Amino acid sequence: MALPDVARRLIDGFTAAARDVLGQTLVGVYLHGSAAMGCYNSAVSDLDFIVVVDSPVTDAQRRAFMDAVVELDSQTPGKGIEMSVVTRSACAPFVHPAAFELHFSRMHAAWYARDPEDYIAKMRGTDADLAAHYTVIRGRGACLFGAAIGDMFAPVPERDYVDSIWDDVCGAMDEIAGNTMYLTLNLARVLSYLEDGVVRSKREGGAWALGRLPEEYHPLVEAALNAYGGAEDVTYDLDLARRYAAYMLGQIQALRDVGA
Repeated sequence: MALPDVARRLIDGFTAAARDVLGQTLVGVYLHGSAAMGCYNSAVSDLDFIVVVDSPVTDAQRRAFMDAVVELDSQTPGKGIEMSVVTRSACAPFVHPAAFELHFSRMHAAWYARDPEDYIAKMRGTDADLAAHYTVIRGRGACLFGAAIGDMFAPVPERDYVDSIWDDVCGAMDEIAGNTMYLTLNLARVLSYLEDGVVRSKREGGAWALGRLPEEYHPLVEAALNAYGGAEDVTYDLDLARRYAAYMLGQIQALRDVGA
């Protein structure tokens, strides 16, 4: 993985915190997302982790680990850290949506700062996104500590993976104007998967779109790729973005209907 020094330092720090706080219950720490797929950009990406434990963690461990994660997140550029703690039994056999013991992303930082006890008590449940995360880990992830990926994560049924990635883009008509780069590239990688079964990164999805989609949409995809690459002066044609979202959702839904 060709990662900047700051990302490597934070990945090492996260792994060390998991080992220190979770101790003997820790089974493994796994990296997924852009940092594992060779397209991490510190300006716009996050660092994505799955932590696997043998058994449910105590509230004291939750609090100590969250304190460490929040401190690391404050040092992380871009979108920060996103992580989930899951038990071994939630990895194999796979059940959708998968259960998690603890979750954090920067959007939850204010809640934890305001009322950590409430956060610790409530931040557990099931998450449809884990189907996509496990699929990426199995295909392109990295084991940072512990059991090998193939020994830990069962295959995710294709229908569950498709359900997970569809859930991420199904609101694109309403959301693309406010999150143009992310949804432009994610719609492309969802459609590309349904067409050829290849799990792609956002950057790879954008490249696929330029070789596959009508030329009308190329300026939007090129702008999104430029933004994803770190360009700061990117502007979007939002009328084009809405037309693109409508087109892509129609194509995706048609392929989902075929596979149903």
